[in-house]
Amino acid sequence: MALLLRLLPLALALALGPAATLAGPAKSPYQLVLQHSRLRGRQHGPNVCAVQKLIGTNKKYFTNCKQWYQRKICGKSTVISYECCPGYEKVPGEKGCPAALPLSNLYETLGVVGSTTTQLYTDRTEKLRPEMEGPGSFTIFAPSNEAWASLPAEVLDSLVSNVNIELLNALRYHMVNRRVLTDELKHGMALTSMYQNSDIQIHHYPNGIVTVNCARLLKADHHATNGVVHLIDKVISTVTNNIQQIIEIEDTFETLRAAVAASGLNTLLEGDGQFTLLAPTNEAFEKIPAETLNRILGDPEALRDLLNNHILKSAMCAEAIVAGMSVETLEGTTLEVGCSGDMLTINGKAIISNKDILATNGVIHYIDELLIPDSAKTLFELATESDVSTAVDLFRQAGLGTHLSGNERVTLLAPLNSVFKDGTPNIDARTKNLLLNHLIKEQLASKYLYHGQTLNTLGGKKLRVFVYRNSLCIENSCIAAHDKRGRYGTLFTMDRMLTPPMGTVMDVLKGDNRFSMLVAAIQSAGLTEMLNREGVYTVFAPTNEAFQAMPPGQLNKLLGNAKELANILKYHIGDEILVSGGIGSLVRLKSLQGDKLEVSSKNNVVNVNKEPVAEADIMATNGVVYAISNVLQPPAIRPQERGDELADSALEIFKQASAYSRAARTSVKLAPVYQRLLERMKH
Repeated sequence: MALLLRLLPLALALALGPAATLAGPAKSPYQLVLQHSRLRGRQHGPNVCAVQKLIGTNKKYFTNCKQWYQRKICGKSTVISYECCPGYEKVPGEKGCPAALPLSNLYETLGVVGSTTTQLYTDRTEKLRPEMEGPGSFTIFAPSNEAWASLPAEVLDSLVSNVNIELLNALRYHMVNRRVLTDELKHGMALTSMYQNSDIQIHHYPNGIVTVNCARLLKADHHATNGVVHLIDKVISTVTNNIQQIIEIEDTFETLRAAVAASGLNTLLEGDGQFTLLAPTNEAFEKIPAETLNRILGDPEALRDLLNNHILKSAMCAEAIVAGMSVETLEGTTLEVGCSGDMLTINGKAIISNKDILATNGVIHYIDELLIPDSAKTLFELATESDVSTAVDLFRQAGLGTHLSGNERVTLLAPLNSVFKDGTPNIDARTKNLLLNHLIKEQLASKYLYHGQTLNTLGGKKLRVFVYRNSLCIENSCIAAHDKRGRYGTLFTMDRMLTPPMGTVMDVLKGDNRFSMLVAAIQSAGLTEMLNREGVYTVFAPTNEAFQAMPPGQLNKLLGNAKELANILKYHIGDEILVSGGIGSLVRLKSLQGDKLEVSSKNNVVNVNKEPVAEADIMATNGVVYAISNVLQPPAIRPQERGDELADSALEIFKQASAYSRAARTSVKLAPVYQRLLERMKH
């Protein structure tokens, strides 16, 4: 039993792991940032912190690693200053801040941290100063002097005109009836204040910023004999309404109010939780075309997606944003939230007109532009906003626009605008049919496509999917950007116009006069049937000029030897389908002859065995054809390889001779066989 008790601490340490045994409890984000500021300031002496100050303001921030190197806050330049870390002070004649601040009561500590205005207003009340100087354990979130000075005059007048009710209540709302340090301030928690037990909302962000009712913590953890003082940058006030109630009472949210009611999201917005609502104003709704707005308002699923795209999963105060960051909405879209000076930005746009409207279940920021997610858009809207607008114009000119704006479940294979840099095709029956073959009959997601899959088009064709190491292709065209999944349709951005297969490899070759000599050679070699049946081939097809460029004697000899001709032609045929978009830098493609072809691509030029092809990606139902300007020759057997083959033969003969040698001594019949093997070994 005694041994067990001695081993128990070791077992617990092993279970908790090295983080618990060596590093102690995990530090909070605020403590990590403070630690980084200490490291940057240590060259100036003990307990010195590096602080970034926005040029032209009194705003200061403890610095993290990224901000230290960028020297910017919200895109604005900063200067580095060095000051005593919280809880320490300078000593004349000594380097750094070696002395801990002497402990005093809360009232006196307010003066130490730079909240003398809070001291002044505490004096004006009859009851609060004795509490702050007396026994107990309290936390006070003390507004800085600048915070008090920035209050509207009418608000400040109402407080100081009734000091023992309004001012006292306001100060008590900044207090908690126990000691609370920053390591206890968790994201999304609520502290009970000393004013009617009203909640104070705490948010502790990954970048180390801590907010109290969206007021930023400036200096934290200043200990007092009867509690702790945290300096904040705003005077905070009680919060009584939830998000839904704020929507209902604000005139600027009339359209939003109707949309929320129609979607059924009012239950979420009046319930428990901590959300951020990027609330579109009436003006934001008026900016989008009436047709689009009416379509979304009349479609419950699209409307719900639209509103969910304006709700973040957690509360985010403006003070927490000091650089760009990605946040996810309830709809699932990622928004880029950033700042430029005092302005907040969403996806790079300064569209937030009013920020940090607190609710009991989160925070509201007013925005003057709708954030319409892809999931609420038509294919036409998705494509118009993308780099495929030329393809959309072709569909419209061909009278196929209804496929892009209706409720048909389709996938659009839309070529990039750059594909049409030399002009667009004329709209005729052939072009219209080609465009229909760029529409797949179902709404797809590229992550579910697989190699060999066939897709049915509205034009009646079957298209094949090819999956390569670094590309995903449909016939000759490869996907060039991430999918955009709309309400009914999905947009695939493609790197070229698609050319559906028009027959077998033999059909393709017979239908092109450039390959008449190759067709004759294939027929002579007996390969016609193979290239007509189902299969997966990559054919490097020599043109007539390629055959005519061969010396006449060599050409006649080749054409006169069916076996050798078949061998040469099989070297031109790969055993899989390789379109140009799947080549990458270099692919070694096994030929039907057995040797490998070296296929490479650089600057949109395909090479086979280091020779450029004349035309790529002529699609067939059983393969793909590349036109080439020379007849490829299989690599000759090198002397070393010939020597290796002879050595292998000799070894095999030796093994056979060894097996027969023993038997030959006792068998008259086997003796001649043994003699013949010995003769072969001599040669």
